[in-house]
Amino acid sequence: MLRNLTEKERKTAQGTNPMDKTSEEASSKGKKRQRDQQPTETQTNQLHHQILSLEDNLSFTDTLVALRMMRAQFPRIDKSLRREKVVRIFKLNTGQDDHAIMFLDDYLNQMENVVKRFEEKKEGDLEVFKWFRTHVIDSKLEPSIEHQELYTLLSLGGMVKDGHISLLINAGLLILKSVVLLSFSVLASYTRQLIDPNMYWFAIPNIGSVLKGLSQGRKEVLSFLNRRRYKEMMLASMEKKRLRFSPLDTRFHLRDLIGSGHLKTVQTSTGLLVRVSKD
Repeated sequence: MLRNLTEKERKTAQGTNPMDKTSEEASSKGKKRQRDQQPTETQTNQLHHQILSLEDNLSFTDTLVALRMMRAQFPRIDKSLRREKVVRIFKLNTGQDDHAIMFLDDYLNQMENVVKRFEEKKEGDLEVFKWFRTHVIDSKLEPSIEHQELYTLLSLGGMVKDGHISLLINAGLLILKSVVLLSFSVLASYTRQLIDPNMYWFAIPNIGSVLKGLSQGRKEVLSFLNRRRYKEMMLASMEKKRLRFSPLDTRFHLRDLIGSGHLKTVQTSTGLLVRVSKD
C-alpha cells in the first residue's frame, strides 16, 4: 500500500538524522559556553600590560609577584601548609605585625645545631630537646604556647623541671611573650612592653643578628629618605645604595618597607620612584 512519506522518513531516507539538528545546537551551545569562560581579548591585554609594567618598573619582579601571590593565598597557605607541617610561622619582636615563615625542615636542622652546641658544652638535661621536638613541635602549630600547655606536652616525655624550660629559652627556642601597652599623658603618648610570664613565643635559634640588621636597616633607609628634600628617590638609584648598619641587601629592606606601608612607589616618566608614606 502506497502512502506519502512523513517528514521524518524523508530525512531518514536522505541520510539525515532528525537528531543531528539537536546535536548541532547542543554542540554550538557547548562551544559558546566554553568561549564565554575564556578570558576576553581585552582582559588578556590588560593582564599582559600589567606583567610588562612590573618587569619594566621593578628589578625584583619575581619576589614582588611571589609576595602578591602569597598574600592572596595566605589563608590557604596558613591552614594547609601548617597542618601538613611544611612550614612554621614565628612572631618576631621587630614589630607588632612582623612574622617569619620558615620551612619546618630548616627549623629542625637549626634546632639540631643548637643541641650539638649544648652537647659539646655538656650543659643541662638535654633530653628536654627531644621532648620539645617530639611532643611540642609536632602537636603545637600556633606561634605561641601557654606555660601550662607547654609543661603538659613536655611531661609526655618525662619529669619536667623548671630548669628544662629555662634551657629551651637559653637555646633560643622559646621567648617570653611581651605585651605592648599604649599609654597617654597630658604631654605625650608612649608605648612600653610588659612580659607575660605565662605565655611563650616559639623562636628561631641564632636569629638575633638578622633581627638586629632588619631593625637597623629599616631605620637607615627611612632616615636617608627623610633627609632628602621631598623624601623620595628613584628606586633604581636607591637599590644601589650600600647600608652601613645592616648585613641585608638594600632591596630586601625596600621590599620590606613597601610591603609594610612605610614606603610607597610612584610611576614617573623616568622610572619608578620610592617615597616615604605620609601616613
